Amino acid sequence: MSYFGAASDAPVVADASYPFGPRPAREAVEQYGRVIADRPMTRVTMPFGGDCWVVHRHQAARDLLADHRFVREPFRTGERVVPFFVQFPDFLRTTLQFEDPPRHTKLRRLVQRAISPRRVREMRESAVAFANELIDGMLEKGAPANLIHDYALPLPIEMLSNLLGVPSSDRASFERWSSSTLAVAGKTEEEIASDMLELAGYMGDLIAQRRKEPREDLHSSLAHAHEKDDSLTDAEIFPIAFLLIIAGFDNTANFIGTGILSLLHSDEQRALLLTDPDGLSATAVEEVLRHGLFERGLPMSGGGNLVPFVATEDVVIDGQLVAAGEAIAIDPSCVGHDPNVFESPARFDISRADNPQMMLSYGLHHCLGAPLARMEMQVAIAELFKRIPDLKLAGEPTINYDHLSIPMTSLPVTW
Repeated sequence: MSYFGAASDAPVVADASYPFGPRPAREAVEQYGRVIADRPMTRVTMPFGGDCWVVHRHQAARDLLADHRFVREPFRTGERVVPFFVQFPDFLRTTLQFEDPPRHTKLRRLVQRAISPRRVREMRESAVAFANELIDGMLEKGAPANLIHDYALPLPIEMLSNLLGVPSSDRASFERWSSSTLAVAGKTEEEIASDMLELAGYMGDLIAQRRKEPREDLHSSLAHAHEKDDSLTDAEIFPIAFLLIIAGFDNTANFIGTGILSLLHSDEQRALLLTDPDGLSATAVEEVLRHGLFERGLPMSGGGNLVPFVATEDVVIDGQLVAAGEAIAIDPSCVGHDPNVFESPARFDISRADNPQMMLSYGLHHCLGAPLARMEMQVAIAELFKRIPDLKLAGEPTINYDHLSIPMTSLPVTW
């Protein structure tokens, strides 16, 4: 899943090979174009889990994600190893992400109302207030600042804390549990087991507390869900609560950091944003999700993919047979640069109106927290550049390759 690495000095061959190694971002987009023109998908032998079809074309990706004949049950049960670029964390296989209908539908409904677009709109005012509180703190402390530690990470943690009904003072624990649970290297089995045990105790105490004293928060809804549907068990409810805490802020913080970094690398698009930060924040966020990784001044590889599925029967997608039992996934970066869908796909354009990117997936498995993530990104980008329009880089970002989401841990800025 690595999107990063040192650029090679070897000449880039003008072919349609995939996966491909690190190269300048524009050349990576051109390579995606050649791959998309050549075929709808490529069979890739993953470092873990064996072969997997990786989809390149946008329409083929939509067809896959809308087709119930593709499931994740063999990965959830352990019958199959998840085909991936790293060893997939065992815990995630027990979560909603690996469920299929009808169980997936039932569990998803538990959370959907609490993170509905309406609920997220109601949270926006508090997000704006907290973003400005964080900016006040940075300005008071003075430059330089680590934008990840001081802004991109605490904002989504605060919003998640409000949604779940947990104290934001537990932020350090959230970060540690997330880092441990999503680690793909750098952590011993004993450390991971200890952190998971601590998280389980925390969640058990919280659910028990909410059953005695319910509040207007998502954990109270989960704690009392069995009263509305007696078929729901704690074994089903607990993994949802776990997933929300360990994965409910990590990707958003990374998207915020990527968005700000990409804008700091583009004088033209940053100047455009400053003409109307609030008005352009929505389209800017979609463009960051589609193309932001390519605007950070770092080399790009081709070969990342979302969580795969398994075909339950022979299915033909865009002329390619995917046989029963074969694994298949989409590469959202490649799909997001399909020239049949995106005009001038290599161009970073925060005013791009038609932008059906798939970084947050699509259809049945569309990211459950997408409305919240989008709102947080919009607020983070708009408020920061309104308050500090002369923000600039003060060094290179630091990236953690031992974590499943490959997050930035440091983004030095000044003003």
